[in-house]
Amino acid sequence: MAKIYEVEGDILLTGAEAIAHGVAPGDHFDTGLALALRERFPSLAKDFRHYAHLEHPKPGTIWAWGGVSVEGHAVRIVSLLTQEPAENATGRPGRATVENVGHALRALARHAKAEGLTSLALPRLATGVGGLDWADVKPLVERHLGELGIPVYVYVVYHAQVKAKEPGLTAAV
Repeated sequence: MAKIYEVEGDILLTGAEAIAHGVAPGDHFDTGLALALRERFPSLAKDFRHYAHLEHPKPGTIWAWGGVSVEGHAVRIVSLLTQEPAENATGRPGRATVENVGHALRALARHAKAEGLTSLALPRLATGVGGLDWADVKPLVERHLGELGIPVYVYVVYHAQVKAKEPGLTAAV
């Protein structure tokens, strides 16, 4: 049985094997956690744009990426397409929906099992730019990720440059 931990700190400093975050199809990674990820992993946004251009992903799906940070650390990032796409190429992404979040979390759980992930970190998914209420999203996280059998760290409060206490991890990455 997985344990879901609500933690406080900077998700970019997580010791978890993979970071999951919410975006929209065609997202520019220019706000919130997506922006921080783009700054730390510059090829992430470029690769996502290429993928989105070729595949035209739909909300409720995921896109997994592996790469190296600007500091040279290996990382795995899973983008959950929780939001509706922008109405045009220069527009802001649409809002997230509970249905899209549920489908994306289900896909994340399948991905985590298939890849043998040993831990996950994610923010309060779809509650920032996505516009959803955490009270509506938290039960979906618990339902879809609670049966994985791995530690899942939900970053509920952001503290810049502060490493969260992540129970269940034996060593920092």
